[in-house]
Amino acid sequence: MLRCLRREPGFYKRLWMLSLPVILQNLITFSLGLIDTFMVSQLGNEEMAAVSSANVPVFLLISIVFGFQSGLGILVSQYWGKGDLKNINRALGVACFLGAGVTAVLAVVLALFPVQVMDLLSNRHDLSLLGAPYLQVIGFSYVFNMLSSLYASAQRSVENSTFGMKLFGFSTVLNTALNYLLIFGHGGFPALGVRGAAVATLLARMSEFLICVVCAVRSKNIPLDLGCFLRPGTEMVGRFLKYASPVVLNETAWGLGNSLLTVILGYTDNSVEMLAANAVMGNLNRLFLVVCFGLGAATAVIVGKAIGEGKTKDEVLSLSQALLWFAVLVGGAVGLAALVLVPTLFVPVIFPMFKLFGESSAIAAAMAVAGFATIPLHAYAISAVTGVLRAGGDVAFSTALDLGPQWLLCLPLTALCALVLKTGAWPIAIAIQIECVVKSPLCAWRIGGGKWIHDVTRGREV
Repeated sequence: MLRCLRREPGFYKRLWMLSLPVILQNLITFSLGLIDTFMVSQLGNEEMAAVSSANVPVFLLISIVFGFQSGLGILVSQYWGKGDLKNINRALGVACFLGAGVTAVLAVVLALFPVQVMDLLSNRHDLSLLGAPYLQVIGFSYVFNMLSSLYASAQRSVENSTFGMKLFGFSTVLNTALNYLLIFGHGGFPALGVRGAAVATLLARMSEFLICVVCAVRSKNIPLDLGCFLRPGTEMVGRFLKYASPVVLNETAWGLGNSLLTVILGYTDNSVEMLAANAVMGNLNRLFLVVCFGLGAATAVIVGKAIGEGKTKDEVLSLSQALLWFAVLVGGAVGLAALVLVPTLFVPVIFPMFKLFGESSAIAAAMAVAGFATIPLHAYAISAVTGVLRAGGDVAFSTALDLGPQWLLCLPLTALCALVLKTGAWPIAIAIQIECVVKSPLCAWRIGGGKWIHDVTRGREV
Protein backbone atom coordinates (compact mmCIF):
# COMPACT_ATOMS: atom_id res chain seq x y z
CA MET A 1 0.00 0.00 0.00
CA LEU A 2 2.69 2.49 1.06
CA ARG A 3 4.67 1.82 -2.12
CA CYS A 4 1.77 2.63 -4.45
CA LEU A 5 0.99 5.78 -2.44
CA ARG A 6 4.41 7.22 -3.31
CA ARG A 7 3.69 9.28 -6.41
CA GLU A 8 5.46 11.91 -8.45
CA PRO A 9 5.67 15.47 -7.05
CA GLY A 10 2.42 17.38 -7.49
CA PHE A 11 0.24 14.24 -7.81
CA TYR A 12 -1.80 14.76 -4.67
CA LYS A 13 -2.05 18.47 -5.27
CA ARG A 14 -3.57 17.71 -8.67
CA LEU A 15 -5.90 15.14 -7.07
CA TRP A 16 -7.17 17.68 -4.57
CA MET A 17 -7.45 20.38 -7.23
CA LEU A 18 -9.76 18.04 -9.17
CA SER A 19 -11.59 16.78 -6.07
CA LEU A 20 -12.15 19.99 -4.15
CA PRO A 21 -14.55 21.69 -6.59
CA VAL A 22 -16.56 18.46 -6.84
CA ILE A 23 -16.57 18.13 -3.05
CA LEU A 24 -17.81 21.70 -2.72
CA GLN A 25 -20.36 21.12 -5.50
CA ASN A 26 -21.73 18.04 -3.75
CA LEU A 27 -21.62 19.80 -0.40
CA ILE A 28 -23.72 22.58 -1.87
CA THR A 29 -26.14 20.15 -3.54
CA PHE A 30 -26.58 17.93 -0.46
CA SER A 31 -26.84 20.99 1.79
CA LEU A 32 -29.83 22.00 -0.30
CA GLY A 33 -31.49 18.67 0.51
CA LEU A 34 -30.76 19.22 4.20
CA ILE A 35 -32.13 22.77 4.05
CA ASP A 36 -35.28 21.51 2.31
CA THR A 37 -35.69 18.85 5.00
CA PHE A 38 -35.16 21.41 7.78
CA MET A 39 -37.70 23.85 6.38
CA VAL A 40 -40.31 21.16 5.76
CA SER A 41 -39.65 19.70 9.25
CA GLN A 42 -40.90 22.96 10.73
CA LEU A 43 -44.32 22.10 9.29
CA GLY A 44 -44.37 18.84 11.30
CA ASN A 45 -43.16 15.23 11.32
CA GLU A 46 -46.00 14.07 9.08
CA GLU A 47 -45.14 16.64 6.40
CA MET A 48 -41.48 15.63 6.62
CA ALA A 49 -42.42 11.94 6.34
CA ALA A 50 -44.62 12.75 3.33
CA VAL A 51 -41.80 14.56 1.53
CA SER A 52 -39.43 11.72 2.46
CA SER A 53 -41.80 9.27 0.72
CA ALA A 54 -42.25 11.61 -2.25
CA ASN A 55 -38.48 11.76 -2.63
CA VAL A 56 -38.33 8.01 -3.33
CA PRO A 57 -39.08 8.47 -7.07
CA VAL A 58 -37.10 11.71 -6.96
CA PHE A 59 -34.03 9.79 -5.77
CA LEU A 60 -34.57 7.45 -8.70
CA LEU A 61 -34.51 10.46 -11.02
CA ILE A 62 -31.31 11.69 -9.35
CA SER A 63 -29.74 8.27 -9.89
CA ILE A 64 -30.67 8.36 -13.58
CA VAL A 65 -29.10 11.82 -13.88
CA PHE A 66 -25.93 10.56 -12.18
CA GLY A 67 -25.90 7.53 -14.48
CA PHE A 68 -25.96 9.70 -17.60
CA GLN A 69 -23.27 11.94 -16.05
CA SER A 70 -21.02 8.98 -15.34
CA GLY A 71 -21.62 7.44 -18.76
CA LEU A 72 -20.80 10.72 -20.48
CA GLY A 73 -17.71 11.12 -18.30
CA ILE A 74 -16.31 7.78 -19.51
CA LEU A 75 -16.29 9.03 -23.09
CA VAL A 76 -15.40 12.68 -22.51
CA SER A 77 -12.41 12.02 -20.23
CA GLN A 78 -10.84 9.70 -22.81
CA TYR A 79 -11.62 12.02 -25.75
CA TRP A 80 -10.06 14.81 -23.70
CA GLY A 81 -6.91 12.72 -23.34
CA LYS A 82 -6.79 12.57 -27.15
CA GLY A 83 -7.74 16.25 -27.65
CA ASP A 84 -10.83 15.23 -29.68
CA LEU A 85 -13.26 18.16 -29.16
CA LYS A 86 -15.64 17.20 -31.96
CA ASN A 87 -16.40 13.83 -30.40
CA ILE A 88 -16.83 15.51 -27.01
CA ASN A 89 -19.61 17.61 -28.58
CA ARG A 90 -21.15 14.53 -30.20
CA ALA A 91 -21.13 12.57 -26.93
CA LEU A 92 -22.66 15.53 -25.09
CA GLY A 93 -25.40 15.82 -27.72
CA VAL A 94 -26.37 12.15 -27.46
CA ALA A 95 -26.40 12.30 -23.66
CA CYS A 96 -28.60 15.44 -23.62
CA PHE A 97 -31.19 14.09 -26.06
CA LEU A 98 -31.48 10.71 -24.38
CA GLY A 99 -31.27 12.02 -20.81
CA ALA A 100 -33.86 14.76 -21.26
CA GLY A 101 -36.21 12.31 -22.97
CA VAL A 102 -36.06 9.77 -20.14
CA THR A 103 -36.55 12.32 -17.35
CA ALA A 104 -39.38 14.05 -19.22
CA VAL A 105 -41.36 10.80 -19.50
CA LEU A 106 -40.93 10.09 -15.79
CA ALA A 107 -41.87 13.67 -14.87
CA VAL A 108 -45.14 13.37 -16.81
CA VAL A 109 -45.99 10.09 -15.03
CA LEU A 110 -45.38 11.68 -11.61
CA ALA A 111 -47.46 14.73 -12.55
CA LEU A 112 -50.44 12.69 -13.80
CA PHE A 113 -50.54 10.03 -11.06
CA PRO A 114 -49.05 11.56 -7.89
CA VAL A 115 -51.42 10.02 -5.33
CA GLN A 116 -51.27 6.58 -6.94
CA VAL A 117 -47.46 6.67 -6.90
CA MET A 118 -47.43 7.88 -3.28
CA ASP A 119 -49.77 5.08 -2.22
CA LEU A 120 -47.14 2.57 -3.37
CA LEU A 121 -44.52 4.10 -1.10
CA SER A 122 -46.03 3.81 2.39
CA ASN A 123 -48.95 2.38 4.36
CA ARG A 124 -50.35 5.83 5.17
CA HIS A 125 -52.81 7.32 2.65
CA ASP A 126 -52.77 10.62 4.56
CA LEU A 127 -49.06 10.91 3.73
CA SER A 128 -49.91 10.31 0.06
CA LEU A 129 -52.30 13.26 0.07
CA LEU A 130 -49.71 15.48 1.77
CA GLY A 131 -46.89 14.51 -0.61
CA ALA A 132 -48.80 14.46 -3.92
CA PRO A 133 -48.58 18.26 -4.58
CA TYR A 134 -44.79 18.03 -4.13
CA LEU A 135 -44.51 15.07 -6.48
CA GLN A 136 -46.58 16.75 -9.22
CA VAL A 137 -44.07 19.55 -9.63
CA ILE A 138 -40.67 18.18 -8.60
CA GLY A 139 -40.25 15.74 -11.51
CA PHE A 140 -40.05 18.51 -14.11
CA SER A 141 -37.15 20.13 -12.26
CA TYR A 142 -35.01 17.10 -13.10
CA VAL A 143 -35.45 17.56 -16.83
CA PHE A 144 -33.56 20.83 -16.49
CA ASN A 145 -31.21 19.35 -13.89
CA MET A 146 -30.33 16.52 -16.30
CA LEU A 147 -29.18 18.98 -18.96
CA SER A 148 -27.23 21.23 -16.60
CA SER A 149 -25.65 18.23 -14.82
CA LEU A 150 -24.50 16.73 -18.12
CA TYR A 151 -22.85 19.97 -19.14
CA ALA A 152 -21.19 20.28 -15.71
CA SER A 153 -20.00 16.66 -16.06
CA ALA A 154 -18.45 17.41 -19.45
CA GLN A 155 -16.65 20.43 -18.01
CA ARG A 156 -15.39 18.37 -15.07
CA SER A 157 -14.11 15.66 -17.44
CA VAL A 158 -12.00 18.24 -19.27
CA GLU A 159 -10.51 19.27 -15.90
CA ASN A 160 -12.70 22.35 -15.36
CA SER A 161 -14.25 21.06 -12.16
CA THR A 162 -14.93 24.52 -10.69
CA PHE A 163 -17.76 25.08 -13.17
CA GLY A 164 -20.20 22.73 -11.44
CA MET A 165 -19.31 24.13 -8.03
CA LYS A 166 -20.14 27.67 -9.09
CA LEU A 167 -23.28 26.61 -10.97
CA PHE A 168 -24.82 24.56 -8.19
CA GLY A 169 -23.66 27.02 -5.55
CA PHE A 170 -25.72 29.74 -7.21
CA SER A 171 -28.78 27.51 -7.61
CA THR A 172 -28.60 26.39 -3.96
CA VAL A 173 -28.64 29.97 -2.71
CA LEU A 174 -31.56 30.75 -5.03
CA ASN A 175 -33.43 27.59 -4.01
CA THR A 176 -32.98 28.32 -0.31
CA ALA A 177 -34.33 31.86 -0.72
CA LEU A 178 -37.29 30.61 -2.75
CA ASN A 179 -37.99 27.92 -0.15
CA TYR A 180 -38.21 30.57 2.54
CA LEU A 181 -40.61 32.63 0.46
CA LEU A 182 -42.82 29.87 -0.95
CA ILE A 183 -43.04 27.29 1.86
CA PHE A 184 -43.97 29.76 4.60
CA GLY A 185 -45.44 32.60 2.54
CA HIS A 186 -42.99 35.38 3.38
CA GLY A 187 -42.51 38.58 1.38
CA GLY A 188 -46.08 38.66 0.12
CA PHE A 189 -45.87 35.22 -1.52
CA PRO A 190 -48.54 32.58 -0.85
CA ALA A 191 -47.72 29.91 1.78
CA LEU A 192 -47.61 26.80 -0.42
CA GLY A 193 -46.22 24.35 2.15
CA VAL A 194 -44.68 21.21 0.62
CA ARG A 195 -45.70 22.32 -2.89
CA GLY A 196 -43.66 25.49 -2.33
CA ALA A 197 -40.52 23.40 -1.81
CA ALA A 198 -41.07 21.74 -5.20
CA VAL A 199 -41.81 25.02 -7.01
CA ALA A 200 -38.65 26.56 -5.52
CA THR A 201 -36.58 23.63 -6.77
CA LEU A 202 -38.10 23.84 -10.25
CA LEU A 203 -37.29 27.55 -10.57
CA ALA A 204 -33.72 27.01 -9.34
CA ARG A 205 -33.15 24.15 -11.82
CA MET A 206 -34.48 26.28 -14.68
CA SER A 207 -31.97 28.97 -13.74
CA GLU A 208 -29.15 26.37 -13.82
CA PHE A 209 -30.14 25.36 -17.32
CA LEU A 210 -30.20 28.94 -18.63
CA ILE A 211 -26.72 29.59 -17.19
CA CYS A 212 -25.41 26.45 -18.90
CA VAL A 213 -26.82 27.55 -22.25
CA VAL A 214 -25.03 30.90 -21.99
CA CYS A 215 -21.77 29.28 -20.86
CA ALA A 216 -21.91 26.63 -23.62
CA VAL A 217 -22.14 29.34 -26.27
CA ARG A 218 -19.17 31.21 -24.79
CA SER A 219 -16.98 28.28 -23.67
CA LYS A 220 -13.36 28.17 -24.85
CA ASN A 221 -12.22 24.83 -23.42
CA ILE A 222 -15.19 23.00 -25.02
CA PRO A 223 -16.12 25.23 -27.98
CA LEU A 224 -19.74 24.49 -28.89
CA ASP A 225 -19.96 22.76 -32.26
CA LEU A 226 -23.69 22.85 -33.02
CA GLY A 227 -23.29 20.58 -36.03
CA CYS A 228 -21.72 17.81 -33.92
CA PHE A 229 -24.02 18.46 -30.95
CA LEU A 230 -27.30 18.40 -32.89
CA ARG A 231 -26.24 15.70 -35.38
CA PRO A 232 -23.94 13.38 -33.42
CA GLY A 233 -24.40 10.51 -35.86
CA THR A 234 -25.41 6.90 -35.41
CA GLU A 235 -21.83 5.83 -34.68
CA MET A 236 -21.70 8.05 -31.58
CA VAL A 237 -25.18 6.93 -30.52
CA GLY A 238 -23.99 3.33 -30.72
CA ARG A 239 -20.78 4.14 -28.87
CA PHE A 240 -22.65 5.98 -26.11
CA LEU A 241 -25.11 3.12 -25.72
CA LYS A 242 -22.27 0.60 -25.60
CA TYR A 243 -20.25 2.33 -22.91
CA ALA A 244 -22.79 4.51 -21.12
CA SER A 245 -26.02 2.49 -21.11
CA PRO A 246 -24.66 -0.11 -18.64
CA VAL A 247 -23.74 2.77 -16.32
CA VAL A 248 -27.19 4.38 -16.72
CA LEU A 249 -28.91 1.06 -16.08
CA ASN A 250 -26.59 0.46 -13.14
CA GLU A 251 -27.38 3.80 -11.49
CA THR A 252 -31.11 3.41 -12.23
CA ALA A 253 -31.21 -0.06 -10.65
CA TRP A 254 -29.09 1.14 -7.72
CA GLY A 255 -31.35 4.16 -7.24
CA LEU A 256 -34.40 1.90 -7.37
CA GLY A 257 -32.85 -0.35 -4.74
CA ASN A 258 -32.03 2.61 -2.52
CA SER A 259 -35.56 3.91 -2.99
CA LEU A 260 -36.97 0.54 -1.97
CA LEU A 261 -35.15 0.89 1.35
CA THR A 262 -37.25 3.98 2.03
CA VAL A 263 -40.38 2.11 0.90
CA ILE A 264 -39.56 -0.67 3.40
CA LEU A 265 -39.35 1.94 6.17
CA GLY A 266 -42.65 3.37 4.94
CA TYR A 267 -44.39 0.06 5.67
CA THR A 268 -43.14 -0.36 9.26
CA ASP A 269 -45.53 0.00 12.20
CA ASN A 270 -43.80 3.27 13.16
CA SER A 271 -43.48 4.53 9.60
CA VAL A 272 -43.77 8.25 10.41
CA GLU A 273 -40.87 8.09 12.89
CA MET A 274 -38.80 5.87 10.59
CA LEU A 275 -39.31 8.11 7.56
CA ALA A 276 -38.66 11.31 9.52
CA ALA A 277 -35.39 9.91 10.96
CA ASN A 278 -34.34 8.58 7.56
CA ALA A 279 -35.04 11.95 5.90
CA VAL A 280 -32.67 13.72 8.28
CA MET A 281 -29.94 11.07 8.43
CA GLY A 282 -30.03 10.41 4.69
CA ASN A 283 -29.06 14.02 4.07
CA LEU A 284 -26.50 14.14 6.89
CA ASN A 285 -24.85 10.91 5.69
CA ARG A 286 -24.52 12.34 2.19
CA LEU A 287 -22.92 15.50 3.60
CA PHE A 288 -20.16 13.41 5.19
CA LEU A 289 -19.71 11.37 2.01
CA VAL A 290 -19.06 14.42 -0.19
CA VAL A 291 -15.29 13.98 0.14
CA CYS A 292 -15.63 10.36 -1.04
CA PHE A 293 -17.76 11.39 -4.03
CA GLY A 294 -15.25 14.10 -4.90
CA LEU A 295 -12.33 11.68 -4.80
CA GLY A 296 -14.33 9.21 -6.89
CA ALA A 297 -15.01 11.82 -9.56
CA ALA A 298 -11.36 12.88 -9.63
CA THR A 299 -10.33 9.22 -9.87
CA ALA A 300 -12.52 8.77 -12.95
CA VAL A 301 -10.91 11.77 -14.66
CA ILE A 302 -7.32 10.77 -13.79
CA VAL A 303 -7.70 7.08 -14.70
CA GLY A 304 -9.70 7.82 -17.87
CA LYS A 305 -7.14 10.34 -19.05
CA ALA A 306 -4.26 7.95 -18.31
CA ILE A 307 -5.89 5.29 -20.48
CA GLY A 308 -6.62 7.81 -23.22
CA GLU A 309 -2.95 8.84 -23.18
CA GLY A 310 -1.90 5.20 -23.68
CA LYS A 311 -0.36 4.41 -20.29
CA THR A 312 0.70 0.79 -19.74
CA LYS A 313 -1.24 -1.76 -17.71
CA ASP A 314 1.19 -1.57 -14.78
CA GLU A 315 1.11 2.22 -14.76
CA VAL A 316 -2.71 2.32 -14.72
CA LEU A 317 -2.91 -0.36 -12.01
CA SER A 318 -0.40 1.41 -9.75
CA LEU A 319 -2.20 4.72 -10.28
CA SER A 320 -5.56 3.16 -9.43
CA GLN A 321 -4.29 1.50 -6.26
CA ALA A 322 -2.82 4.79 -5.02
CA LEU A 323 -6.11 6.60 -5.59
CA LEU A 324 -8.14 3.87 -3.86
CA TRP A 325 -5.98 3.62 -0.74
CA PHE A 326 -5.86 7.40 -0.44
CA ALA A 327 -9.68 7.42 -0.51
CA VAL A 328 -9.77 4.85 2.33
CA LEU A 329 -7.41 6.92 4.50
CA VAL A 330 -9.45 10.09 3.94
CA GLY A 331 -12.70 8.19 4.52
CA GLY A 332 -11.38 6.83 7.82
CA ALA A 333 -10.60 10.33 9.07
CA VAL A 334 -14.02 11.63 8.01
CA GLY A 335 -15.84 8.68 9.59
CA LEU A 336 -14.04 9.07 12.91
CA ALA A 337 -14.83 12.79 13.05
CA ALA A 338 -18.50 12.11 12.26
CA LEU A 339 -18.80 9.46 15.00
CA VAL A 340 -17.43 11.88 17.58
CA LEU A 341 -20.18 14.36 16.63
CA VAL A 342 -23.08 11.93 17.20
CA PRO A 343 -23.25 12.25 21.03
CA THR A 344 -21.77 15.76 21.18
CA LEU A 345 -23.75 17.58 18.47
CA PHE A 346 -26.31 15.51 16.58
CA VAL A 347 -28.34 13.98 19.44
CA PRO A 348 -28.42 17.05 21.74
CA VAL A 349 -28.60 19.83 19.10
CA ILE A 350 -29.26 18.80 15.49
CA PHE A 351 -32.04 16.25 15.98
CA PRO A 352 -34.20 18.60 18.12
CA MET A 353 -33.78 21.30 15.44
CA PHE A 354 -35.44 18.88 13.00
CA LYS A 355 -38.22 18.03 15.50
CA LEU A 356 -36.79 14.56 16.14
CA PHE A 357 -37.59 13.54 19.71
CA GLY A 358 -38.02 10.26 21.56
CA GLU A 359 -38.33 7.29 19.20
CA SER A 360 -37.48 9.21 16.02
CA SER A 361 -34.31 10.58 17.67
CA ALA A 362 -33.23 7.08 18.79
CA ILE A 363 -33.77 5.73 15.26
CA ALA A 364 -31.75 8.60 13.77
CA ALA A 365 -28.90 7.96 16.24
CA ALA A 366 -28.72 4.28 15.24
CA MET A 367 -28.66 5.23 11.55
CA ALA A 368 -25.93 7.80 12.26
CA VAL A 369 -23.58 5.39 14.01
CA ALA A 370 -24.03 2.61 11.42
CA GLY A 371 -23.63 5.04 8.51
CA PHE A 372 -20.59 6.90 9.82
CA ALA A 373 -18.74 3.75 10.93
CA THR A 374 -18.80 2.42 7.37
CA ILE A 375 -17.61 5.59 5.61
CA PRO A 376 -14.10 4.15 4.86
CA LEU A 377 -15.73 1.18 3.10
CA HIS A 378 -18.02 3.53 1.18
CA ALA A 379 -14.98 5.60 0.19
CA TYR A 380 -13.24 2.59 -1.32
CA ALA A 381 -16.35 1.31 -3.11
CA ILE A 382 -17.23 4.74 -4.57
CA SER A 383 -13.74 5.31 -5.99
CA ALA A 384 -13.54 1.71 -7.22
CA VAL A 385 -16.89 1.56 -9.01
CA THR A 386 -17.52 5.13 -10.19
CA GLY A 387 -13.83 5.95 -10.63
CA VAL A 388 -11.48 3.11 -11.54
CA LEU A 389 -13.69 0.44 -13.10
CA ARG A 390 -16.02 2.71 -15.03
CA ALA A 391 -13.27 4.98 -16.29
CA GLY A 392 -11.44 1.82 -17.34
CA GLY A 393 -14.46 0.66 -19.34
CA ASP A 394 -15.23 -2.33 -17.08
CA VAL A 395 -18.84 -1.23 -16.80
CA ALA A 396 -20.47 -4.68 -16.87
CA PHE A 397 -18.51 -6.04 -13.93
CA SER A 398 -18.77 -2.78 -12.00
CA THR A 399 -22.55 -3.03 -12.42
CA ALA A 400 -22.54 -6.53 -10.93
CA LEU A 401 -20.40 -5.32 -8.02
CA ASP A 402 -22.68 -2.33 -7.44
CA LEU A 403 -26.02 -4.14 -7.61
CA GLY A 404 -25.37 -7.67 -6.38
CA PRO A 405 -24.75 -6.89 -2.68
CA GLN A 406 -27.62 -4.39 -2.66
CA TRP A 407 -30.33 -6.53 -4.24
CA LEU A 408 -29.22 -9.95 -2.99
CA LEU A 409 -28.29 -9.03 0.58
CA CYS A 410 -29.10 -5.49 1.72
CA LEU A 411 -32.74 -5.26 0.59
CA PRO A 412 -33.83 -8.75 1.73
CA LEU A 413 -32.06 -8.37 5.10
CA THR A 414 -33.55 -4.92 5.74
CA ALA A 415 -37.05 -6.14 4.83
CA LEU A 416 -36.60 -9.17 7.11
CA CYS A 417 -35.54 -7.01 10.06
CA ALA A 418 -38.09 -4.22 9.52
CA LEU A 419 -41.22 -6.03 8.34
CA VAL A 420 -40.96 -9.67 9.46
CA LEU A 421 -38.89 -9.81 12.64
CA LYS A 422 -39.63 -6.16 13.58
CA THR A 423 -36.28 -6.01 15.34
CA GLY A 424 -36.02 -2.30 16.07
CA ALA A 425 -33.73 0.48 14.88
CA TRP A 426 -30.20 -0.95 15.35
CA PRO A 427 -30.50 -4.16 13.29
CA ILE A 428 -32.30 -2.21 10.56
CA ALA A 429 -29.58 0.47 10.48
CA ILE A 430 -26.86 -2.20 10.25
CA ALA A 431 -28.74 -4.09 7.52
CA ILE A 432 -28.93 -0.90 5.43
CA GLN A 433 -25.12 -0.53 5.55
CA ILE A 434 -24.27 -4.21 4.92
CA GLU A 435 -24.02 -3.51 1.18
CA CYS A 436 -20.69 -1.66 1.38
CA VAL A 437 -19.24 -4.25 3.77
CA VAL A 438 -19.57 -6.87 1.03
CA LYS A 439 -18.94 -4.63 -1.99
CA SER A 440 -15.53 -3.23 -0.97
CA PRO A 441 -13.58 -6.54 -0.81
CA LEU A 442 -15.19 -7.66 -4.08
CA CYS A 443 -14.01 -4.44 -5.75
CA ALA A 444 -10.49 -4.97 -4.38
CA TRP A 445 -10.43 -8.51 -5.80
CA ARG A 446 -11.57 -7.35 -9.26
CA ILE A 447 -9.18 -4.42 -9.49
CA GLY A 448 -6.21 -6.37 -8.13
CA GLY A 449 -6.39 -8.86 -10.99
CA GLY A 450 -5.85 -6.12 -13.57
CA LYS A 451 -7.82 -7.91 -16.32
CA TRP A 452 -10.09 -4.90 -16.74
CA ILE A 453 -7.07 -2.83 -17.81
CA HIS A 454 -6.13 -5.36 -20.47
CA ASP A 455 -9.68 -5.36 -21.82
CA VAL A 456 -9.75 -1.59 -22.08
CA THR A 457 -6.32 -1.10 -23.61
CA ARG A 458 -7.17 -3.63 -26.31
CA GLY A 459 -10.20 -1.54 -27.26
CA ARG A 460 -8.73 1.91 -26.91
CA GLU A 461 -10.80 3.19 -29.82
CA VAL A 462 -13.12 4.60 -27.15
